[in-house]
Amino acid sequence: MPHLSDLIRRYTALKTADLEWFHSLVSDWQLLADLSFADLVLWVRLRDDNGWVAVSQMRPTTGPTAFQDDLVETVLRDDMTEIADENVQSRLVGRKALIDRAWDEGRICREGDPDWSGGVPVREETIPVRREGKLIAVIQRSTNLSSARTPSRLELTYLQSAGDLAQMISEGEFPFSDQGPLMVRSPRVGDGLLRLDQDGEVVYASPNALSAYRRLGLTADLVGARLDRTTLDLASAAGGDPRDESLTWTAGGRVPQEAEVEARGSTVQLRSIPLVTGGVRAGALVMVRDVTELRRRERELMTKDATIREIHHRVKNNLQTVAALLRLQSRRLNIPEGRAALDEAVRRVGSIAIVHEMLSHTPDEVVDFDDIADRVIEMAAEVSSTGATVHPRRVGNFGLLSALVATPLSMVLAELVQNAVEHGLKQEQGSIEVRVRRDDPTGAEDHPGRLFIEVIDDGGGLPVDFDVDGTTNLGLQIVRTLIIGELGGSLEIKPRESGGTRVAIEMPLESEVQPYRWDH
Repeated sequence: MPHLSDLIRRYTALKTADLEWFHSLVSDWQLLADLSFADLVLWVRLRDDNGWVAVSQMRPTTGPTAFQDDLVETVLRDDMTEIADENVQSRLVGRKALIDRAWDEGRICREGDPDWSGGVPVREETIPVRREGKLIAVIQRSTNLSSARTPSRLELTYLQSAGDLAQMISEGEFPFSDQGPLMVRSPRVGDGLLRLDQDGEVVYASPNALSAYRRLGLTADLVGARLDRTTLDLASAAGGDPRDESLTWTAGGRVPQEAEVEARGSTVQLRSIPLVTGGVRAGALVMVRDVTELRRRERELMTKDATIREIHHRVKNNLQTVAALLRLQSRRLNIPEGRAALDEAVRRVGSIAIVHEMLSHTPDEVVDFDDIADRVIEMAAEVSSTGATVHPRRVGNFGLLSALVATPLSMVLAELVQNAVEHGLKQEQGSIEVRVRRDDPTGAEDHPGRLFIEVIDDGGGLPVDFDVDGTTNLGLQIVRTLIIGELGGSLEIKPRESGGTRVAIEMPLESEVQPYRWDH
């Protein structure tokens, strides 16, 4: 489905400020759809002012939909005589007439009789949308009446609240321009709803909302009570701040914001929607959601994250201990080949330890690989046994990489730099350059994201008969196994025309390695 911004720019001449208003409106109009038990369609004028285009649509979660098909990008032109089907033409003309009426008269308009043209009875209403006193769009509100019955107290409260919200939209009072930041999962109508009067007293409490307050320790009746005082008393009894202004203002429905209250081991999330019609406070809606289980799981995840970081820290310490022991053993050896082998083992263990050290400081299994790469490159160059002065440098950024990619890639870089120092730079000094290009994913299945790495030195180059697939060099065998086998990439090693060696690696940003299953 086309994005709202794209449709606005494609079909209309509206300003950026109007677009931002639409974004705020559609991000919060699920509330109106659920309270109305109705579908909502946002219509805006075409650029040539010759009709309307639907740019967004919302279905209710509290009732049946009135439209089986999406209406987004539907165009209603002033002249629809070109439509051959008379029934379709009649239905569209009737719909457009009600939209035109709300636009021309600047007020909420309702159809007298239900529309049966779609096979089910649908009651149509249109709501003008204002921003700073200017009409910018019309909302079509369509209610499926096929399951109509005598409304309950809950449904009557929903409809009354929906009427207040619709009036606020027509007066430019909703959405709120000064609304505080909303939580990731804000309470919805079905989670629990409280209706407050002008003084902040509860005039209606849905069963879910009442149950949430019972879990906080409420024993008295909620209807007729001042919600701000009641909520603050419950929080204070559980050791909360008795002067928590944020909680007081939210529970009192005075400002559009969210807050949480904890008591008796339960956590309840509140969201307030002040109702203002004709410039006069008409009360407020407070949506309630019991998030006790959600917060418990979040605490468990935080504990697990801390445990994982501690494990990485201990692994790093153990690896450093192993490297130190290998280094001590290397100093005691008189055989050059044995000492060189132990030095290589020290470097390999050290490169893995660096990754675990970085992972011990991050809350997730993702690290900034640029820091790791710089440390690994410097370490590999410093432990050279050739005595050459090496100038390594990195060009480009690796960015954030997962631990599954970072660990083998750090070993690959260490091996390649070390190999360039030991076998490529025969002279007293030389340079090694690590070039990186990151091609981030676009969202398309055929473009998941790739990483391109080049390790270039200005040394003596490759032997004439060099074959990367048949090499007996342990370091290059490790590199080939990690790049092709673990990282799902490709490896190419060729001499440079200007002298030296060029190693090219192409690999996916996400590791294609399947985690080992211990039940095999």
